[in-house]
Amino acid sequence: MPTHLDLVLPTLRAVAELGGSAKVGEITDHVSANFPNSEVLLEATYPNRPSESVFLDRAAWGRSTAKLIGALEQPARGMYLTTPLADELLELPEAAALERIRDLDREYARQQREKKRIDISETSTPDPSAVDNETPSAEVLAETSSDDEGQEASWKSKLLQRLHALPPEGFEKFVIYLLRRYGLQLSHVGGSGDEGIDAIGTAPLSPVLSSRVAVQVKRYAPDGKPIGRETVALFQRDAQTKGAERAILVTLSRFTEPAKKAAIAATPTVDLVSGDRLADLIREDGASGVTVQPSVDESWFDRFDSVPG
Repeated sequence: MPTHLDLVLPTLRAVAELGGSAKVGEITDHVSANFPNSEVLLEATYPNRPSESVFLDRAAWGRSTAKLIGALEQPARGMYLTTPLADELLELPEAAALERIRDLDREYARQQREKKRIDISETSTPDPSAVDNETPSAEVLAETSSDDEGQEASWKSKLLQRLHALPPEGFEKFVIYLLRRYGLQLSHVGGSGDEGIDAIGTAPLSPVLSSRVAVQVKRYAPDGKPIGRETVALFQRDAQTKGAERAILVTLSRFTEPAKKAAIAATPTVDLVSGDRLADLIREDGASGVTVQPSVDESWFDRFDSVPG
């Protein structure tokens, strides 16, 4: 099982290959699809947290580390960009790049210990155990990783676990409800004779045009095995027999790279909705069990304090 530091370079490579910018879900999918033996690694879970993948957890730590050492920047919640340092690391031989990442991680940890030492000395009598002992890099990372990213991961994980707790038919009905919120007109098929189709209907293209669409829902575990090419190809065939011009496959899990290619390699094309994207759709809808609390960034208004009269 790779450490979080082993996953920094694959994370940088993923963002670079995705065009220099990527969302969290895209990075996770790319790393999972391209890391050696990832299908086996993804099945390993923590003994005390059987629903949480060790590999995906460490991939998230790797992403945070990449940001903290300056190889990634985060211009908006859930979005990452490569920096010149990332380009520099990707040009090095892999062994040299990993050693440089470890050096940068150690330097970041040293800076955090020094900052903590100064803060303690300025506020109270130093606790030798807090100042003199080496703080493991992972602990430093836990204290200083992005609040936005932590909150993002927390609410999404909670939401996806709650959806996974729904009975299969209940999850199907929720997905249909959500898609209706986005303008689709659907009928629930479901049941043992659904022939691979959970809903059928139309998706409006304009006020006068619509497209026949088929929907399939897979209530796979959020951190479980991703959906592969065979599932997508079979759904395409089932959707085609129903006369669908477009298809939508929704899961709480993820999709492999071969699955993504299969989705656009034949007709009808399939829009793939992973758990991460499903969570975003639920949040953007604003009326489906997830609320977003507004916050005020007071410093943003500072630019107007000295506007000439």
